[in-house]
Amino acid sequence: MATADPPASAPAFIPLEANPQLMTTLLHTLGVSPALAVHDVYSLTDADLLAFIPRPALALLLVFPVSATYESHRLAEDALVPVYAGRGADEPVLWFRQTIRNACGLMGLLHAAANGPARGFVEAGSDLERIIREATPLGPEERARLLEGEKSLARAHRAAAEKGDTAAPGAEDDVELHYVCFVKGDDGRLWELDGRRKGPLERGVLTKGEDVLSEKALMLGPLKFLEREGGDLRFSCVALAGSLE
Repeated sequence: MATADPPASAPAFIPLEANPQLMTTLLHTLGVSPALAVHDVYSLTDADLLAFIPRPALALLLVFPVSATYESHRLAEDALVPVYAGRGADEPVLWFRQTIRNACGLMGLLHAAANGPARGFVEAGSDLERIIREATPLGPEERARLLEGEKSLARAHRAAAEKGDTAAPGAEDDVELHYVCFVKGDDGRLWELDGRRKGPLERGVLTKGEDVLSEKALMLGPLKFLEREGGDLRFSCVALAGSLE
């Protein structure tokens, strides 16, 4: 259960397209302030292209096809760590185990919005504010059950997923693309958050002025991630940052 994909009998969502407009709408529907939006990241190494993203960037979502190389590394790394059992307000990050099939995009957005400075943009009285409040004292398994039964998430996710630029796969379809989220926690550490892992993964320490698109964060997180795949990985990135409107 700790590292396996959700079983075929698990609840299933329509896969979410890596479309910044749809993701922004979904976050706003759930309760993130219109002051934030999701932006395409066209390069992780070209400073001119990175300059188009408002700073500070509060979270980075990496979207990639799951390869044999990735799965081998994931299993090897997870074998060295215990199953995460964190709970409560003292956790460095709020992490959710994924038990809903094809919901990795939603999980990435939840991780992006529920951690670090982005959490301050979750509006009081919103569905997301309530979900974060109810999830915080729970352990990972209880949090997963909370998300499975949260109808507001299912409604908002379905409304967004059905409006993609390409025909949406069925909820029961097997999809090769996966999302991981990188955030800078309140503790200054860079965290990789993925509901398929045993828990949150610390990737390094950032200084006060460094965000998830800083050179150090990119080297510790997504660039090292991609390097493990031998440079052949097809991927895309989006960032949660200030709105341009």
